[in-house]
Amino acid sequence: MTSAKPRFGVWANVHGTMAALGHPDDPVDASWSRVRDQILLAERLGFDSTLIAQHTMNPLGEDLDQLDAWSAAAALAALTESIEIIAAVKPSIIHPTILAKQAQGIQQISGGRFAVNVVNAWWIPDLERSGIGMLEHGERYVYGTEWLHAVRKLLSGERTTLRGKYFQIDDFVIRPAHTRPRIYLGGESEQARTLAAAEADVLFLNGQAPEQARTLLTDVRRRPRTGAPLRFGLAAFVVTAATGREAAELMHQHWDLQRADKAGAGDTIDRFSRDTDPASPMWQRLSALPHVGPNGGTAAGLVGDYDTVAQRIVDWFADGIETFMLAFQPFEAEMERFAGEILPRVDALLKRESLAS
Repeated sequence: MTSAKPRFGVWANVHGTMAALGHPDDPVDASWSRVRDQILLAERLGFDSTLIAQHTMNPLGEDLDQLDAWSAAAALAALTESIEIIAAVKPSIIHPTILAKQAQGIQQISGGRFAVNVVNAWWIPDLERSGIGMLEHGERYVYGTEWLHAVRKLLSGERTTLRGKYFQIDDFVIRPAHTRPRIYLGGESEQARTLAAAEADVLFLNGQAPEQARTLLTDVRRRPRTGAPLRFGLAAFVVTAATGREAAELMHQHWDLQRADKAGAGDTIDRFSRDTDPASPMWQRLSALPHVGPNGGTAAGLVGDYDTVAQRIVDWFADGIETFMLAFQPFEAEMERFAGEILPRVDALLKRESLAS
């Protein structure tokens, strides 16, 4: 999967919004029709990928709609032609044999454009209130390691036997077999790093400062691994405009929206933080990190005028980030702005660097 240039993806808007509630130009809408149109637009604009988060309840508010990840992924796979479709999955909600069968089915529908993003779960209500239950953080990775090892073998068309703590699989194989879907993994804990090095193709980082990311990438690259090198992706919320002053004004508006959300009756942000697993190192760090947008959002630094944002993407790419999973607000309008203003500037910067070398 080595990339000659960065790959750009967008979060599918399955929650209805990817930032604070209440934006006047971004109504909360998690409908299939909106997500369908959003991803078809992303494909036309030249985006490479989309990530569909998996929740049963909406983490922004249980009275809000939440689009199902895997049925949406199958439908998008049939409707699109070039964009990569990544569906998130929490291992504890589905047996690896069933998940692998579904994934290979969507891989066939998409013509080889499907991928799985494994997240070991951090939002408590989805699992506890549904009756599924949530293991403690360390034990989730014991479970998840067994689960992902089985899924990877099954997705590769291998006959699989596993005698583990949680799974007993006896000479099981999936047919028809197709090219194995790419495996992404989200998480930054010690256990997540080890699991990514052993079983994943791509490790997704949350938005953070480059110096923090470099330390994490160096650590993961040193861990035992067989096969192709592990690749890296980054979540980011983009706030950009023609001038630095305009971008700063937009960022100020986002902070105002976030403060209003926090002060409102729903208290979305504080409640969301309270409902996450306190043992999750990822969320411990994010809760102390000022940012707007999902999964670290603006902490990735993609805030500023067009030239500044393009240069920061090129710098991240030089550090080893190949896939940028982006969010915007209002989503569709800012996604179009990014495609029209930032993508050409990134290409020009990379060409200039190539000629200079």
